[in-house]
Amino acid sequence: MAEKAILSGNEAIARGAFEAGVQLAAAYPGTPSTEILENVAQYDEIYSEWSPNEKVALEVGVGSAIAGARTLVAMKHVGVNVAADALFTLSYTGIKGGLVLVTADDPAMHSSQNEQDNRNYGKFAKIPVIEPADSQEAKEFIALALELSENFDTPVLFRTTTRISHSKSLVSLAGRQLHGQPQLEKDMPKYTMLPAFGRLKHPVVEERLQKLRAYAETSPCNRVELNDRQIGVVCSGIVYQYVKEALPSASVLKIGLSYPLPTQMIRDFAAQVEKLYVIEELDPFMEEQIRLLGVEVAHGKDLFPICGEFSPQLIREKVLGTATAVNTAADGLPARPPAFCPGCSHRGIFTILKKLKVFVSGDIGCYTLGALPPIQSLHACVCMGASIGMAHGMAHVLPDSDDLSQKTVAVIGDSTFFHSGMTGLLNAVYNRSTSVIMILDNRTTGMTGGQENPGTGKTIKGDDTIAADIPAMARAFGVKEIVSLDPYNLQEVEEVLRAELAKPELSVIVVEAPCVLRYRVSKPPMQVDPEKCTGCKRCLQVSCNALGLVEEGEKSYVQIDQNMCVGCTVCAQVCKFEAIS
Repeated sequence: MAEKAILSGNEAIARGAFEAGVQLAAAYPGTPSTEILENVAQYDEIYSEWSPNEKVALEVGVGSAIAGARTLVAMKHVGVNVAADALFTLSYTGIKGGLVLVTADDPAMHSSQNEQDNRNYGKFAKIPVIEPADSQEAKEFIALALELSENFDTPVLFRTTTRISHSKSLVSLAGRQLHGQPQLEKDMPKYTMLPAFGRLKHPVVEERLQKLRAYAETSPCNRVELNDRQIGVVCSGIVYQYVKEALPSASVLKIGLSYPLPTQMIRDFAAQVEKLYVIEELDPFMEEQIRLLGVEVAHGKDLFPICGEFSPQLIREKVLGTATAVNTAADGLPARPPAFCPGCSHRGIFTILKKLKVFVSGDIGCYTLGALPPIQSLHACVCMGASIGMAHGMAHVLPDSDDLSQKTVAVIGDSTFFHSGMTGLLNAVYNRSTSVIMILDNRTTGMTGGQENPGTGKTIKGDDTIAADIPAMARAFGVKEIVSLDPYNLQEVEEVLRAELAKPELSVIVVEAPCVLRYRVSKPPMQVDPEKCTGCKRCLQVSCNALGLVEEGEKSYVQIDQNMCVGCTVCAQVCKFEAIS
């Protein structure tokens, strides 16, 4: 009897990579994809690495696949934007060993800056897209995707969503199977995309797409479930689970290979049902293609929203018109927005940035929480590494002024700096920027759970390696003004920022303090003297979860949770009444 385990989709993808003989896996951490590589790294048979960014991860994977090894590359949906340069040309070159690129999409934007639908990358790059609907399929489809990659000489896009990534279900396990020994073979016309070679490859890509269309008709990823024929539903991924719960008697065409679609299968299915629904989260990706086939679709995006996640309740309401009561949070409970951890080294920085009223050009990471109340001192955040370029652009168009509200400060973390901030800094130096750049170096990739990066001194396997020296890198780029400061000394932070903002040239401020959560930093907790505390709530403006307000009659005072406080002293420094010590 096969061994079974309860696995999340991400854990199942890792297991599938192991069983299918993957020899190399690379990624950059990003929710909801992070746990894929964290689990792959537990298999000693697979070389695994956190790469500095998604483009590098895919390029490492390309090298592995060209050498003939089965390869897995993983990232969240916006990471594919970073890796797209390599991906589109890889569609032309093809591969030798199978290469699967996992894109973890995030409908409803639980942890992302946009809600893009990465199935569109399959159509754009003319490569197949596979979508599992549960953890068992997440494991099985990895092996199938690798076979597809090798048989059709193409990278394969393996699309999951947050619910697939993090939901758990029962999975049957198997042993590992290897597929050949890597060996280099020189083939310049195949792998060297000079224009002359590229022109020859485009017709090959189009021919491959036609072969994939024929394959889609018999692919084990797609299946028809005929039941009551009054309603027929075309769906894929997690939406299949919602449909089965909401409409258990409906007929279903479950799509697992969502590009290219099985056109004849769709026509045959549509002919067997009275009303055809296409139910899919985000874009009308399948619906538009099905309508272009001339197939009549009774309902699609005319009923179902283009934004956010679906649910069984939503599907039941839209199709059957029957609303179902959904348990909601109790009325009157306060909102609980995410906040800096108690003792976070970013807290003091943003407290002073708010006081100075400068425009803060931010980046992706824990420090993005500086945009939320009550701190509200991060004013722009677009994508990884953009903070430096945006601040540079602002500095070049704003008139000279002593008004701090018309000055910009770029804020970026160490992992994001290694990801794509280095080129922004080099550009700022090269083009004589006058901006102030703060690199918040807490020696981890914090927001995704404390992963290793080139600055931590450890690989994903825990092996010792280099710890990149950010001040030395800045000097190598030509930065002359480099200042280090203690983020827990608010007076020093303010003095340094005022001094650097007054200078006519670019300056880099490196804030070095370890992540308190990852490195378990703790000092004796702070305490409040209720007699001295006036209840002014000034300390609450630093947004620390360890602080709370106690109201006793007409008297109110702040209380500090001794189990949460790590003694960073920021609250004490903002207290005007010396009530915290």
